[in-house]
Formats: sequence, structure tokens, C-alpha cells
Amino acid sequence: MTTNRVGTPPAAGGASWDFFVSYTRDDQQWAEWIAWELEQAGYKVLIQAWDMTPGSNWVFSMNDGVQRSERMIAVLSSEYTRSLYGTVEWQGAFKDDPLGAQRKLLVARVEKCDRPGPLGQVVSFDLFGLPEDAAREALVRAAQLAVSGGRAKPASRPMFPTAGAP
Repeated sequence: MTTNRVGTPPAAGGASWDFFVSYTRDDQQWAEWIAWELEQAGYKVLIQAWDMTPGSNWVFSMNDGVQRSERMIAVLSSEYTRSLYGTVEWQGAFKDDPLGAQRKLLVARVEKCDRPGPLGQVVSFDLFGLPEDAAREALVRAAQLAVSGGRAKPASRPMFPTAGAP
């Protein structure tokens, strides 16, 4: 599957990408892994490392991604919380869906870190500390739930709580 080119007119009906991956240079490896796995799952993904090639206008391309993607995935780390451009990007997605009803902003934590301001109000999911298969499952499940608007009800009955269980 290929992604749409940055700077092209939107397809009929609006968005050009299912997900825009917002990240800092320090988290590029995570961002590329996320983009790869989402594309393998059938989604169209915009990521700076692959789609903003030499000669393109970086600021225009980032704005294009924020505006023309159905959803954004913020690759959240301590470095991301200090990133001016990362903040501008997630705030753009948050502004368009402050209540989270359309699930426009997904927060994928790639390390244990604080979530500043309104970002702390968005339900996140963790990828760090998991084996690759479990991280892939968590990522794809989060994407599916965001797109479908479905519930995260488990497929099997939860265990009965026992005394002293955490």
C-alpha cells in the first residue's frame, strides 16, 4: 500500500490519510515502526520520514498532514512533551475534537512520561515495555477502535476478582 503525496488535492470526500504520525527526531524509530504496522493493517499513513522528501516545504507538509488526516497519532515521550512542533501538531488535532468524540488524537506512549495539559485528558495506550507482538496488537487495536468508534469489551468473560488481587 502506498500513501498519498503531500501537497496533492484531497480525494473526494475529504481526508487523504487515515493517520498522521507526529513525533520528534528522537522517536523516529518508534514512529516508523508505527507507520509500517498501520500500513500493514491496511491504513493510509503520513509520516515525515517517508513522505516529506528533499525539496518539499516541511511546514506546509506538516500542516497538510494535520488538516487532511482523519486522525493523528502522537508518539509520546519526554522529548515529545518538550517539542514545540509536536505541541502545535497535537493541539491542532485536539482543537478539531476537544471532547474526543471523533477520536482524532491518539496518544501512543513509547516511554513512561507525563502528559502535559489537555494531552493528559486524552486516553492513551502504551507501546513501551511490551514484546513486539503485543505492541503491534495494542497499536492495531487502538487504530481499529478509533476508526470504528467501537468498545474495548474483551472477547472472553473477565475473571472473578479474588480477595487480595491487585
